[in-house]
Amino acid sequence: MQHKIFITHIDVYRFSIPMEPFTIATGTMDHAQNVFIRVHTDAGFYGVGECSAFPMIVGETQDTCLVMAKDFARLWIGKDALDISARMQQLHAAAAGNTTIKSAFDIALHDIAAKNAGLPLYQFLGGEKRVVESDITIGIDSPPTMAMKALYFKASGANILKVKLGKNAAADVERVKQIREAVGHEMRIRIDANQGWSFDDAVFALQAMGEYNVEFCEQPMRTWHDDRLPELMQLSPVKIMADESVYNHHDARKQINSGSCHYINIKMAKSGGLLEAKAIHDEAASKGIACMMGGMLESRIALSAKLHFVYASPNIKFYDMDTCMLGHLVDPCVGGVTYDGYKLNIDDAIGIGADADEGFLKGCGHFRV
Repeated sequence: MQHKIFITHIDVYRFSIPMEPFTIATGTMDHAQNVFIRVHTDAGFYGVGECSAFPMIVGETQDTCLVMAKDFARLWIGKDALDISARMQQLHAAAAGNTTIKSAFDIALHDIAAKNAGLPLYQFLGGEKRVVESDITIGIDSPPTMAMKALYFKASGANILKVKLGKNAAADVERVKQIREAVGHEMRIRIDANQGWSFDDAVFALQAMGEYNVEFCEQPMRTWHDDRLPELMQLSPVKIMADESVYNHHDARKQINSGSCHYINIKMAKSGGLLEAKAIHDEAASKGIACMMGGMLESRIALSAKLHFVYASPNIKFYDMDTCMLGHLVDPCVGGVTYDGYKLNIDDAIGIGADADEGFLKGCGHFRV
């Protein structure tokens, strides 16, 4: 009989990370809307979790995350921290959706479980280290500006570019053309339309980009056009990766079985944490569909959890793990993942191996349940 560790109290922080203004279709963000939690136990140690709200994609804001965190924390007081599936089921039973804030709670439980076992999280999950090299994202801009940015990243040692598109199909083709001409043929280029194209736009853009050796296109259309993806798959010379179309393993099963994607992007903010991320990974692996580890605007705390998960997930073949490079002006994390150029590493500290900087936390709004 496995022993139990009981949850005594939970600290929740408004974890706003100032960043260079980041402009997308719906407006400009000048800070990452994150939430940080510590789940304390009667074993004398706590687990940490972090999530990054991205309202335009997942529909949660920092404020909704904080409100839900209070409700979720109350459910867990006095409960066994080591029974991760039961704890997460409690949250799912209490509220549908809200996957972003759920992911912070899930990550904290995994941290506790690994610490309890005296292992780094990836070893607790049965994984082993491998080379993980992230792409680097080029935000949407004029084609010449994006090509210049691509050259800058190439000079800095990047090998893989992720190019944001989805505003205007004809201009998007020109963006990719100019980037490919600027960097030559060695660099890998993948694109993300962020649901920006209609079906006809997607067919036009992807067929026109066929000659530029694009590795794959993420989420070409709004999810309500999912029924047209099998048709697009037949017409596109560029492989298709599902992002917003796959939140959980049921979505993954439907997309794969209907012939709607070549690849799947797994994000903690969509899956609600490592437990469901593993279910997506395993579903995809069983069908020969490779996955990518993606993210929102997490700090190195959640990024560390993601790297541990990658080490334990051999079917994750692509890494979009550049969030901390994209203009965070402060690093609120101690310990955790490090970058060597565009490669990610982590030492063998137990658990996730990352925590929040106490000085940074002093400036954060906070409540305890």
